[in-house]
Amino acid sequence: MAKGVDRFCASASGLDLTIIEHESSTHTAQEAADAVGAPVGAIVKSLLFLADESPLLVLASGPNRVDSKALGDRLGVSLRMADVDTVKEATGFSIGGVPPFGHPSALDTVMDEDFFELDQLWAAAGSATAVFSISPQRLQELSGARVLRIT
Repeated sequence: MAKGVDRFCASASGLDLTIIEHESSTHTAQEAADAVGAPVGAIVKSLLFLADESPLLVLASGPNRVDSKALGDRLGVSLRMADVDTVKEATGFSIGGVPPFGHPSALDTVMDEDFFELDQLWAAAGSATAVFSISPQRLQELSGARVLRIT
């Protein structure tokens, strides 16, 4: 297993998640959807923003683009995308493999309301080739996310 997957497995120990490693990349939402045979809307993109300089993890449905202005207004903050180094520092993982939970410290998290139209979601498990499935309800529970419209 890749180092990031091992780290995620350790943090997710006891959560009854099955991690699937693929030979091909699951780095993008479309690649992940193709790999698992799911609609792209079932793919969880873990995107790190800075909300007035504090990390904010946004769990976005595959085809959705985060409207940082609208979401920032809903949250009462100014939002901007985090850079590569900030993502690695805050989450412990590289872009393309950031899981929705299991980070070195708890992150304020927002979850796309569109996920609740589906029964099963797929999220990164620490690398650009590893994923796991999870229900929207369980994802919200484990991530501690607030459910909001992100578009």
